[in-house]
Amino acid sequence: MKITVFIAVLFFILGTSGYMAIEGWGLLDSAYMTAITLSTVGFLEVHDMSDGGRLFTIFLIFTGVGYFLYLGGVFISSVVDGEIKSMLGRQRLNSKIKKMNDHYIVCGYGRIGRVLCKFVAEDTRDIVVVEQSEELKEILEKDKIHYIIGDASNEDVLEKAGIKRAKALVAALATDTENVFLVLTARQLNPDIYIMARASNPMVRKKLYVAGATQVESPYDIGGVSMGLKLLRPTVSNFLSTALSRESDAIQIEEAFVPETSSYAGKPLKDSGIRQNYNLIIIAIKEKSGHMEFAPHFETIIHPRDTLIVMGKTEDLKAFRHALGNM
Repeated sequence: MKITVFIAVLFFILGTSGYMAIEGWGLLDSAYMTAITLSTVGFLEVHDMSDGGRLFTIFLIFTGVGYFLYLGGVFISSVVDGEIKSMLGRQRLNSKIKKMNDHYIVCGYGRIGRVLCKFVAEDTRDIVVVEQSEELKEILEKDKIHYIIGDASNEDVLEKAGIKRAKALVAALATDTENVFLVLTARQLNPDIYIMARASNPMVRKKLYVAGATQVESPYDIGGVSMGLKLLRPTVSNFLSTALSRESDAIQIEEAFVPETSSYAGKPLKDSGIRQNYNLIIIAIKEKSGHMEFAPHFETIIHPRDTLIVMGKTEDLKAFRHALGNM
């Protein structure tokens, strides 16, 4: 870009200097003649010209005007190519979203939405963000997130995001009113989808549950509890932060679903071989009824559709989840 501007200025200086030297005109007349020649406006000559001046004008037209026409062509071509690339990029993105199943839809890419996507992306890239602001488009592309620009409460937009095939939806819009309406719309489109909603005002929690939210969270409450835990029990807090993050391979806490066809179903913990084969600790078992049994006894039976809360190294957890069929 700098070279292009430099060449354009050079042509203007060359033309002005040429007319001053050949015709003996003043700076303003020479600059004006150069401007109307390079721009091909076609106004009358400033003064009568000598043969040398006419030859110089011919040279300026073939070189300078030719360059500016070429420059204009390059500019138009770059604009058209950019628009075509943008359209093709959008089509590829839409095609990827259409192929997604059991993905996560995050509505709102503000501070909460972006942090949430960053965390989920450590486990899976099957995320679709629905964001209304065009200004965040560049950030979404930089973060390499699948996205749709539009109103999250619009049924057509949610269907484009694949809500009927999605595993979960997060309502993280700017206001509680928007989140209530979004949850209501999403629940109508997919009665079985897991919906997590953000609530800024505690009074709205009940409304979100009535609208169809599966889980309602307040970032302020979570932040306050986290700060309190760090203050009163710093060692426990540090351990949980390490175990629940993806930054350390030393220790992780994961959940593992037990399918009905699993070989572990119907076995007591002592005979499952989970501890011996994978070096994992069973912290709790969530039964399909929702009951949670903490620190289960070694004779506890693993039932189909139970969810095991296990702790261990990342590679061991991956191997165990693979054995269960949890990919």
